[in-house]
Amino acid sequence: MTRRKKDRKRRPTFGVPKGIVLLATPEGWRMSVLTVEGGMLCGGLGVSIGADPQAARLAAAGKVAELAREFHSTDVEVRWDPPQEPWSWTAQVTLAADNPRPAPGTEG
Repeated sequence: MTRRKKDRKRRPTFGVPKGIVLLATPEGWRMSVLTVEGGMLCGGLGVSIGADPQAARLAAAGKVAELAREFHSTDVEVRWDPPQEPWSWTAQVTLAADNPRPAPGTEG
């Protein structure tokens, strides 16, 4: 007798983004992405510390938009808040107006 494999729906490995924290460090620009599900993804941007802060913000927003498209098939908008401290920025990430929000537990 042959057993069938169960098809399990897997959750995306990257949650729906809701915020970005961008920091300048001696090694270069780093970012943390906060997700709606309560997760966090952290890493370097590959942008040197000597780069213009606007270039770092553009790189971070581009990376988050790319991840949202890849994992959730949705577009996002990134809105940067005024800086509260030098070399540190935060942003709010929202789903683009023409995209419905994916249902929790679905792959988008």
